[in-house]
Amino acid sequence: MSTEVIAPRLGVTVTEIRIEEWLIADGGTVAEGEPLVVISTDKVNHELPAPASGSVRHRIDVGDGCLVGAVIAEID
Repeated sequence: MSTEVIAPRLGVTVTEIRIEEWLIADGGTVAEGEPLVVISTDKVNHELPAPASGSVRHRIDVGDGCLVGAVIAEID
């Protein structure tokens, strides 16, 4: 069973985020709570921790943006 990593809402008016840096490579292994990705909005950069342990599959590339609530990765 995989766990989806969801683009979080980092402010009331924030509707989009951008992937600045993946801290765990695609196919790499992450532990729950370990920093997974650096995301940014027009106001803030934020390190998002992994919601589960396992192998990471990126769904969004570095430099790409997406809407809040979108799946940015999966952890198997």
